Amino acid sequence: MRLVNLLAPFCVSLSLAACGSDEAKSRDRPPPLVKVEPARPMRFVERIEAVGTAVANEQVTLTAPVTERIERLNFDDGSFVQRGQVIAVLAQGQEAAQLTEAQARAREASQQLERIQTLKQRGFATAASFDQQQAAASAARAQAAQVRASIGDRVIRAPFGGWVSLRNISAGAVVTAGTEIATISELSQIKLDFPVPETALAALRPGLTIDAHSAAYPDQPFRGQIATIDSVVDPNSRSVTVRARLPNPDRKLKPGMLLTVAIETAPRLSLSVPELAVIGEGDTRYVYVVNKANKAKRIEVRTGLRSEGRIEILEGLGPGQQVVTEGVVKLSEGMKVRLAGAQNAGAPGEGRRKSDWGGGS
Repeated sequence: MRLVNLLAPFCVSLSLAACGSDEAKSRDRPPPLVKVEPARPMRFVERIEAVGTAVANEQVTLTAPVTERIERLNFDDGSFVQRGQVIAVLAQGQEAAQLTEAQARAREASQQLERIQTLKQRGFATAASFDQQQAAASAARAQAAQVRASIGDRVIRAPFGGWVSLRNISAGAVVTAGTEIATISELSQIKLDFPVPETALAALRPGLTIDAHSAAYPDQPFRGQIATIDSVVDPNSRSVTVRARLPNPDRKLKPGMLLTVAIETAPRLSLSVPELAVIGEGDTRYVYVVNKANKAKRIEVRTGLRSEGRIEILEGLGPGQQVVTEGVVKLSEGMKVRLAGAQNAGAPGEGRRKSDWGGGS
């Protein structure tokens, strides 16, 4: 018991000496080293992303109107054709003979009509006979016109200028009505149809710029504008079809291609800081700013979009405020800090230790 009583004061003295040593070390420890950067404006844009299918500006599939033999084809694989150019000619020998016969009947009926008209003027023909012959002449002319139309149907022409698809048929083949002969596509522009959720309708309007990308040309964006927004929402997908138009002078885009679409909406200029400067605690976001006395102050902020490694600050900061971007994990409210690159960052020649940054931010 006497030994214990003697040791007790000695232990207390040791404990007090150790505490004093820790406090001295704490006082001697330099303030944490941090890197700061002013909050600066940056352009932020909200984006709507979708996937669309390319459609030709104009496209038509020409088919055989009747069952007949092909006499002539006037296009090559992938060639360009002008509006009105003859694409194919079907056999029309029987129709040509019918036209000759119909024209002969029409001439005969016209001549007979002239004779009856002369007789009627002299009083040797009745009005009824004149009217009857006039009807016969009209019928003969109509029959000739019908045969000419039938012959015209056997000459297939391009309704507009464009590029022809691959040819899958040859002259001499007998085709039935509806057989495909050629597909013509006008590709100076491309229509791009893509679905957008109905929740994004308020942000869309004709004239908005879009960026489209194709897997065939990953490094080349194709820019265009929204032309039309469908007036009907699909009740199954709750989306609406949007049609944009993309210039296509080099014909890189082909009908049927799949393209990813990005639509920029609500562009704005807002304050921004590096993403690493923002610390989250639950739903709260805050940053540390450094004042002129090199003291850290914790400020709650409201954040927005992220872009290029920076984050939008909607509320809480003013332009030019010095925000801590590295070393934030070692900070607390009111703590004195050293600024990286400043004179108080350390003695000349003193290396910067990894621990000064707190292992990151």
